[in-house]
Parts: sequence; C-alpha cells; structure tokens
Amino acid sequence: MDSPTIDPSALSLAELRAMRAALQADDDAISYVRRLVQARLDLVLAEQNRRVSGDSRDVSEDLPAILGRHLTGGPARPPRPTEDASEHPLAIELDELCTGLGANHVTELDDAQLQQLSSSLEAFEQARSHERRDLFGRLDALSAELVRRYRDGEASVDGLLADE
Repeated sequence: MDSPTIDPSALSLAELRAMRAALQADDDAISYVRRLVQARLDLVLAEQNRRVSGDSRDVSEDLPAILGRHLTGGPARPPRPTEDASEHPLAIELDELCTGLGANHVTELDDAQLQQLSSSLEAFEQARSHERRDLFGRLDALSAELVRRYRDGEASVDGLLADE
C-alpha cells in the first residue's frame, strides 16, 4: 500500500480532491477489514478461554456479541457514503488466510493450530494498522492543502458546490 510521496501543493484542485477521495475509500476498506480481523481474533480468544475454563458451551454462542462489537460501527466520524468492501483485495486476502488456517472451524483446531491462527491474524491486523497510519498521514497532508487553498482564496466554496 506504500505509494510515492506526492507534494499536495503540486496537484490541481481536482487532482487533490480525487486523491483525497481515493484515500478515504482505502481507509474505509482497511477499517472494514480490521474490524473483521478483530472479530476473528475475539472468536479465537473465546475458544481459547473456553478450553482453559473447561466450559462446554460452543463458541458460536458468543458470535452475536462479538460481531456486534466489531462489525456494526466504530468510533463516530462524519458520515460518508461507503462502498461494499467485502470484495476488496485485503478482504479477499483475509478470507484466504482464514480458510488456509481453519478459522471457520476454530472448535476443531488443536491448541497449536489455534495459536498459529491467532498469531497470523495478529500479524495481519498489525500490517493493516501500519498501512492505516501511513494513509492518515497522506490524508492529513491533502486535507491541510485543501484548507490552505480555501483559506488563501485559491479555491472557493462555490467551486466545491459546483463540482458536486
């Protein structure tokens, strides 16, 4: 996800807006995938805790609570239309990782396999977190340039409304 550093001041207003919109879409997809990973990790943890405690309940009984925590939101942010990210390459990569490690059948994995699944999911989530931090830095730079242009009169709100 690394991209070359681009000087926002060198971009046209249309390019600046387009790049910012593309990065926001990337953020939406990464955020979605991170919530999926975190839900998977919670399922693994629930299964590990169930084994340690000797609880006979099936971990699937915890699914509504786990999914409710991760898939239905996150911190409040200004609403913006988002695309379905389930076919994003990162979501597909996560699905392939989970399929390869047996994530759809955590109760059938032995302890070593469950730990391998947990470690792999944690590494995947950490990589997405690093990507997201980089993305936020680029978004902040683009936003700062937009604000500067509006403040300095190089761009007008009337122009923004006309573009929509």
